[in-house]
Amino acid sequence: MATIEQVEKLREKANVTYDEAKKALDACGGDLLDAIIYLERQGKVKPPPGGGYYNSQTQRETTEEPTGRQEQKNRQNGETFASLVRKFLKWVGRLIVKGNQNTFEVRHDGKVVIAIPVTILVVLLLLAFWVVVPLLIIGLFLNCRYVFKGPDIEKSGVNEVMGSAADAADNLKKSIFED
Repeated sequence: MATIEQVEKLREKANVTYDEAKKALDACGGDLLDAIIYLERQGKVKPPPGGGYYNSQTQRETTEEPTGRQEQKNRQNGETFASLVRKFLKWVGRLIVKGNQNTFEVRHDGKVVIAIPVTILVVLLLLAFWVVVPLLIIGLFLNCRYVFKGPDIEKSGVNEVMGSAADAADNLKKSIFED
């Protein structure tokens, strides 16, 4: 025999009449979940969209979702913390591969003095910025030219910018020595 609380709860969840809720609960021995499934099979209740799930809280009762429920919702969207970390690591891996395929060359009088992968240049800039940047600037005044080579980086206008920086350093050097 179904209690009034069970009938009321089923009526809220399934949006059915009291009579339909009582009949479903009686047919299922008072089990709320079985009663909802029973009503679904009769076509009186629509199944949750996307193969979802039923819960015992309505949207009005809570504005903040418990951690487990939020995690389950994120899993349904394919966005768990582990999957986000995996995506980030794959992105970093692709970035490192591209950095290793492209090189940074230092040229003096048209000859390549040193060529290092762009990945190494970035690591050096991150770890020893205060040493690398002054060395690059000093190199400009010692007639060094910097060129990026590789399948991805040559297409961009970075070499033009590097050339104009070297030209600006040459012009500055000439103007200082002429005075």
